[in-house]
Amino acid sequence: MDYRYLGRSGLKVSVLTMGTMTFGGSEKIGNTSPEDAARQVDMCLDAGINLYDTANVYNAGVSEEILGDVLKESGRRQRALVATKVRFKMGDGPNEIGLSRHHIIAQAEASLKRLKTDVIDLYQVHEWDGMTPVEETMEALDSLVRSGKVRYIGCSNYSGWHIMKALMAAEKVHGQRFVSQQIHYSLHSRDAEYELVPITQDQGLGMLIWSPLAGGLLSGKYRRDSGPESGRHVGGFREPPVYDWDQLYSVIDVLVAIAEARGVSGAQVALSWLLGRPGVTSVIIGGRNEKQFADNIAAARFKLSDDERARLDAVSRPPLLYPYWHQSFTAQDRLSAIDLDLIGPYAEEFKRG
Repeated sequence: MDYRYLGRSGLKVSVLTMGTMTFGGSEKIGNTSPEDAARQVDMCLDAGINLYDTANVYNAGVSEEILGDVLKESGRRQRALVATKVRFKMGDGPNEIGLSRHHIIAQAEASLKRLKTDVIDLYQVHEWDGMTPVEETMEALDSLVRSGKVRYIGCSNYSGWHIMKALMAAEKVHGQRFVSQQIHYSLHSRDAEYELVPITQDQGLGMLIWSPLAGGLLSGKYRRDSGPESGRHVGGFREPPVYDWDQLYSVIDVLVAIAEARGVSGAQVALSWLLGRPGVTSVIIGGRNEKQFADNIAAARFKLSDDERARLDAVSRPPLLYPYWHQSFTAQDRLSAIDLDLIGPYAEEFKRG
């Protein structure tokens, strides 16, 4: 297992992270029992995975409870870093939602109890809250770090300007800044490359990837002529949305061809592609059973060739949005390496066009 620093921090995390949204869940997303959860955690620990991601809202706190029960046994907690999140509705009261100081502090205390631990290693704001001053949010997170209840803070599902606003608010008062962002990014959905990947590189953030297999659509088991008959999307799960099924199947065609030629699963190809992308620190894996976990864990050892990576890049590349196409036309003489990670692959295309 390889390890990478989490942003500018001194904390090293495994390139794969265990996701626990299925712990105590439903058939739609997976309903991992406490016994199965313990076996899956042990599989991950034995493979060298040291980061375990949950959220207070996952199955109304049950995911945190199961993870806490599993980690407290057999010395597992000493081998694991625990990440959880706060933002979404956790009760009927008017203040049991959002990123106010009230909600953040109360939910941190509740998460610590459910996780049966004294400290949260990475506490992440789960979604933007446009109704709470960002200064209040960052101060509350800073106070949790100073109190010793949280070690590092991060964000999730923020836009580029949200992140910069939060970083500025923290730095203005010399408070704790985000060390990471947790975002959706995959061969199916490369929207993050417009703003979130560049800001990761420029501001020294770690990048944790959720739903790297697009809710199972990139697992390799779905084909153009026999669409998904089971899984999250069939059950009405909307994350990530699919706007162009034909484009998705074009990506899957290449993914499956590479997987079959190399004798691996489509999931390993999709995960390996992500692990080689700029700015990616760790990819969050999950599974309904031990077989899926074992296959996903194997992705840490699987490496794509340059040609295979180029084929996947080409078939999944999104259109270059404004202002980036304009920068490609007129600013080539003054682009940084970070700019070129996004714009560079389009240069030859525009020359031909």
